[in-house]
Amino acid sequence: MTDPRTARAEAIRALSIPSSLLPADGRFGSGPSRLRDEQVDALGTTYRGVLGTSHRQKPVKELVARTRRGLAELFSLPEGYEVVLGNGGSTAFWDVAAISLVERRSEHLVLGEFSQKFATETTNAPHLLDPLVVTAEPGSLPRPVVDEDVDAYAWPHNETSTGVMVPVERPAGAREDQLVLVDATSVAGAAQVDVSQTDAYYFAPQKAFASDGGLWLSLLSSAAIERAGRLEAQSDRWVPGFLSLQAAIDNSRKDQTLNTPAVATLALLADQVEWLLEQGGLAWSDARTRATSGLLHQWAERRPEVTAFVSDPAARSQVVTTLDIDESIDATAITSVLRAHGVVDVEPYRKLGRNQLRIATFPAVPESDVEALVAVLDHVLDATA
Repeated sequence: MTDPRTARAEAIRALSIPSSLLPADGRFGSGPSRLRDEQVDALGTTYRGVLGTSHRQKPVKELVARTRRGLAELFSLPEGYEVVLGNGGSTAFWDVAAISLVERRSEHLVLGEFSQKFATETTNAPHLLDPLVVTAEPGSLPRPVVDEDVDAYAWPHNETSTGVMVPVERPAGAREDQLVLVDATSVAGAAQVDVSQTDAYYFAPQKAFASDGGLWLSLLSSAAIERAGRLEAQSDRWVPGFLSLQAAIDNSRKDQTLNTPAVATLALLADQVEWLLEQGGLAWSDARTRATSGLLHQWAERRPEVTAFVSDPAARSQVVTTLDIDESIDATAITSVLRAHGVVDVEPYRKLGRNQLRIATFPAVPESDVEALVAVLDHVLDATA
């Protein structure tokens, strides 16, 4: 005899969702994120003659310049800070930082898969001492511990795998020469932040900036720039050319990257930065993502089958909402029927291994689509109760 969980899962997968309930755009992935139609259309019109041309020439360099100017305005870049970009994405920047920003030892807040990866990089770096690691259970929020022996503190602004946001504040009592390196990949451009509290606020463009991957961008303080130059000048520190932060700084000042970039990525990024500014900048983006993620948490509060994975409301992400589903309901059946109806990428982070939904609400996602998603989820749960 079929058990109740399996029977309900079969009923969910067989369900037909009325088209009138579906969101206008069903992409809710935590990265890559949805792109706005206007961005995609511009690739075939505005940028048609730029794609496939040299990145050392004016048209592509102007895309880099627009991006750097736009980000400086969006983040109200403090005096002495620079917008620097390079090839490879945030994963590459962890290597860059391990070579050019961490002098001897770093401290890492580890609260999920992505924060662990940077800690692993500095642990494996043969020229560095083992880092100090402050670990918290997935779904909870750790705090930095001031230690005289470290020269860099590192943590994510938003842990994409679990949906926890960490405050961006220099650790109280930290020395001026201890750098603060904040991985903002999944939240940069979607939440208010005081960049002066960091020395490297770095990210990739495939989340709130509605672009493709393959680039890293960092807002660097003068202290970070000075350290990179000093460390790379040391004769006993090997610096691979591709991972040289000084090379990225030098090229960024010329509005270019060390190696050939994906020009389409730059075009999408420049357009999205300017769109965010037109809407009202970080204040607007912060308000929108609070509202859209708030709709999902409000839904969880009224559904007995659903529980917010991050129990502390103050630690919940504005852009990645993780919701536990009661074990009597197979969450994979929910994600399966949604995908069959064009609502995609709401599966949980695979290595977390929970019966869960993970829903992204980046700035390009309007409240109307989140309201429609909630209506779809209500329909699925009510129709198969």
